[in-house]
Formats: sequence, structure tokens, C-alpha cells
Amino acid sequence: MTQTLTPPIKKKRLLSLDILRGITVAGMILVNNPGSWSHIYAPLRHAAWNGCTPTDLVFPFFVFCMGVAMYISHSKSNFDFNWDTARKIIVRGLLIVLIGWGLSWYGMALRQFIKGADFITAMWTYPIESIRYLGVFPRLGLVSLLGGLLLLTFKPKRILWVSGFLMLIYCILQSVTNSFDLTAQNMESIVDLKVLGDNHIYHLRNAAGERIGFDPEGLLSTIPCIAHVLIGAWMGKLIMTEKDLWGKVTRALLAGAIMMVLGFCLDYAYPINKSMWSASYVLVTCGLASCILGILTWILDIRLPQLNEVKPTTICAKMHHAVANNWYKFFETFGVNPLFIFCLSTWFVVTMAQVKFAFNEVTYNVMGFWYKVCLVPIFGDKGGSLVSALSLVLLMWAIGYVLYRKKIYIKL
Repeated sequence: MTQTLTPPIKKKRLLSLDILRGITVAGMILVNNPGSWSHIYAPLRHAAWNGCTPTDLVFPFFVFCMGVAMYISHSKSNFDFNWDTARKIIVRGLLIVLIGWGLSWYGMALRQFIKGADFITAMWTYPIESIRYLGVFPRLGLVSLLGGLLLLTFKPKRILWVSGFLMLIYCILQSVTNSFDLTAQNMESIVDLKVLGDNHIYHLRNAAGERIGFDPEGLLSTIPCIAHVLIGAWMGKLIMTEKDLWGKVTRALLAGAIMMVLGFCLDYAYPINKSMWSASYVLVTCGLASCILGILTWILDIRLPQLNEVKPTTICAKMHHAVANNWYKFFETFGVNPLFIFCLSTWFVVTMAQVKFAFNEVTYNVMGFWYKVCLVPIFGDKGGSLVSALSLVLLMWAIGYVLYRKKIYIKL
């Protein structure tokens, strides 16, 4: 649904949340779309199994932001649980899941059409047999749906206990089944294979080179991910119920630091692992996201107004003043329409990857031509791969900026 917001509504937005969400969406587009998966700088790769790289932060940060926004949204109705509210939560969650399936279906059907498959095979047979049921959008939809219902059921004052209980259940499951390694005996793999089937889940290779049916957005790891979004909602309560700006910053930094310490301690028993969405991973990433949210609150709500009280006189001071007052708007463009821009970037890449043409007797798709012919000669393999991803980020920003200037938010 497209809605043009009036200025009074805009004032109710939490700017630091929009900026953090915008940084996260830009990061998701960046790490998901290199020019070549064979040529990627180390920070832009996921951890092979245990551990956490900068790339492993973008998705959990978005889930955290979703939780904060969830609290702000439902606080307007005082967390009243009624059929109308529940219906909206369910419809939105299912819509996000369907968008993910639709993008996947579209990509598979388009590839089959280009290969020469008939209409029924391309549009129905192949997608039905091969579509991945889970993924980024389905996970976001599920945690939005289930997290929203839990938030309204247990109310904000109990939500941290619910989150802790979910992580405890998941830790017990890991311990009882000894599911810490990427093997065919991992509980995640077993459940996903039994429920969804081998053709409908992701596959990873372990250190031994074995190809294991294991979905990083699997069914069981959705449990701690729901805990993750609820921690975001709790953080929303923590900062939105505090009127003093310094109090907001202090609460966010202190809570974030405590969560990170707990997460790193828990890492010794339950390793930080994005693919399994371990409890330690939840705590560390939520803690870091909370700290960054606190820092952004300080920069935007405390430091920036102080800076604007002093009128710049020199050229350097004027340049510094201009940068300080405008840098965040780049990320705000992504943050006010996060899911729409991310959805658009996915559609664009899927489409351009299938549009092919010949150049110097070599067949390229649009994305491959941009990387191999235009960028590699200038920036090299890895540099060209990074610039290719950055160019997509800039393209999505340009589209989002039009909506941003017109104060149009596309709600998904």
C-alpha cells in the first residue's frame, strides 16, 4: 500500500532507528550482490560456520530494527490485543512471506523461459519442484507475525522473559541433539529435510567438502530469531519510555554492552553462529545494534543540535556543518522504505541476470557485462566486484530518494 505522509506523522518517527535501518538495508544490498562471488573481500563474506564477520551483522540488525519499530507501532494502540490488530499482524507477515516466494518464483520461471521451457514447465512444474520455502523474506515474515502476536499477548513488561525462554529452549535442543557442527546429524538439517524436503532448502558445504542440506533460515532457527525481534521490541520500550535524551543514550549503551558481554560468555558453550542463529549470536548482535542505536541517538539528537547552535564562519567550518547536517539523509532514504528498496534490488538483479546479449562474440548478461567488461579492467577482480555492488546500492538510493523527497512510504 502506498501512503503519502503528512509532516505531523513524520515527527513521530525515530530518526536514529531510520538511519540504523537504512545502514542495514544498504549493507544487505551490498553484501548480497557482488560482481562475482569468486572475488569478494574478506569482510564481505559470511563466516564459514562459527564466528561473525561484518556481513553477518546486517540481517540480525534488520531483525532488531523490526522489533524496535514493532514496539513503536503497537504502543499507539497501547498493545491492545484484538482481532483487528491480530489480523493486520498476520496479513503483513504472510504478505512478506509471499513476496519472498514471488521473487523466487519469478526468478526460476524467467530462467526456464529463457532456456526455452514451455509455459507450464516454466511457470508451474519447475518452481513447484524446486522453490526454496525459506529465505530472507520468509524469515522476516514469520518473525514479524509470531513476534508481533507474542508482544501483544505477553505485553512489553514480560517480553524479555519470553525472549529468554525461547533462547533457553533452543539451547537445550542444541545440547540434547549435540547440534553444533555442520553435519547430516544436525537437528536443523534433519527437521528441514523431513518437513520441507531436499529440493526446497538451501545446501552448505562443511569443512570436509560434504554438501549438507542445511537452511540458514531454517525452521528451528526461527525460534531464536523470534527471541531476537522481541529483544528489539524490549529495546524499543527501554528507549521510548525514557524522556531524557541522555537517558535514552545511556540505556541503549548500557543494555547493549551487557548483552554483548553475555553473548561472548555464552559463546564458549554455544558458539556464535549465524547459520544456526545461536543464542550467543542473538545477544552479541542485539547488543551491538543497541550500542549503535545509542550512538546514533547521541549524534542526531544531542550533538547535531549543539553543532547547529554555532554559526559557521570559515569555509572549513561551513563544509563541516553541511556534512554534519546531511550525511545521514543518504541512509534515511533507505530507512524509510527498507523492505520495498530491498525487494526492488532483488527483483532488479534477478531480471538483469537473465537479460543476455553478445559483445565481441561473448554472451553476457547485464550484470556480468557491467562487472567483467566495464569494471574489472579498471578496478581489478575484487575491486570491480565491490564497485559493482556499490553501484547497485547507489542505483537503489537514487530510486528511493525520489520517494524520500516526496515523503512517500511504501509499507510492506
